[in-house]
Amino acid sequence: MPYSSWRGMVGVIKPTRRPGSLEELVRMLPDGIGVLPLMLDIRAGTLEEFRAAIPRYEAMVADLAGDGADLIVCCGAPPFMLLGPEGEARLVRRWERRYRTPIRTHPMIHVAALRAVGARSFVGASYSALQNEIAVRYMGEAGFAIADMKPLDVPFHEVGRLSPETVYAHIKRMFLAAGGADAVYLQGGGWRIASIIEPLERDLGVPVVHAVAADCWHIQRRLRVRAPRAGYGRLLAELPG
Repeated sequence: MPYSSWRGMVGVIKPTRRPGSLEELVRMLPDGIGVLPLMLDIRAGTLEEFRAAIPRYEAMVADLAGDGADLIVCCGAPPFMLLGPEGEARLVRRWERRYRTPIRTHPMIHVAALRAVGARSFVGASYSALQNEIAVRYMGEAGFAIADMKPLDVPFHEVGRLSPETVYAHIKRMFLAAGGADAVYLQGGGWRIASIIEPLERDLGVPVVHAVAADCWHIQRRLRVRAPRAGYGRLLAELPG
C-alpha cells in the first residue's frame, strides 16, 4: 500500500530492534515528514552478521520502494563500510536503478555530514573494537585524516547503557591527546548521547557528527525541507551544505 506525508515520506531500515535511535529521529524531524521503519535483527554485532546483512537490506529496500517512500535510509554503518566507498556506491546505484527510489546508507550520510561541516580530520569513537576497525579503514579510504579513533568496547546489546558522560569523557581525552582535529565523529546510533553533542561542541570548539542527527540533516536536504533545530549541535542548527 502506498503511503504519503505532506512534506515527504522516508523509509528507514534499522539494523537492530534496539529501541532509542528511531524515537530520537522521529522527535528531531520536522512536522510533515513521515517515517516508515523496518528492522533487521542483528544481535551480536559480529563480522558474520554484518556480511550476511546486505541481502536482507535489499529485501526491505524493495518493500519500502513499493510503499512509495520518497527516500530510503539504510541505517547501520558496518555492513556497508565493509564494501568500501567504491563498492558501496556501486551497490547503491544498482539498487536505485532497480527500485527507482533515492537511497543512502549511513556511511554515505556520515561522509557527507563531515564534509558539510568542513572536516578533513576527526577524532572519533564507536562502541566495539570490530566496528572501530571497520570505520577507521572506510573513513581513511573516504579521504579523512583520523587523528584518533578508539572504541568504548561494550557488549553489543548493552551499548544503550553507556552514560553520555562516559562518552563525553572518552572523546575529550582523545581529542586533547591528539592535539585536536576538525570535527568529532560518533559512529553508531546505538548509544544515547544527544545530550552531550552541544557541550562537546562548546568545549572542544569543533562540530560533532552523530548518526541520528546526521540522518535528520540528510533527510531534510533530500526532501527539500529546511527546519533548523537547536539542541543537537551545529549540523541541525545550521543545516550546512
